[in-house]
Amino acid sequence: MTADTLIILLYIVVLSGFIGFELISKIPPTLHTPLLSATNAIAGVTIVGALLASGAMGWSVSKMLGIAALFLATINVVSGYVVTDRMLQMFKKKK
Repeated sequence: MTADTLIILLYIVVLSGFIGFELISKIPPTLHTPLLSATNAIAGVTIVGALLASGAMGWSVSKMLGIAALFLATINVVSGYVVTDRMLQMFKKKK
């Protein structure tokens, strides 16, 4: 990977961070839970990417990073669904 490619990729990561922060800050708090539920379904794509990264033969840096990404992405998706379920339980009528 050349230095130019690394700078472009770093630029994209920083720019997407700023755009994501601005988009999330404009959303009213009442919409965060449904939006979280929808984005957790989309975040499953991260798990697929982590599986591809960890599928390398042998133990390399990319395999270790892929396994770490798989672990963190799975925690993100599962905890998002847990939080959404807890929020929805608040709206159900008590027996």
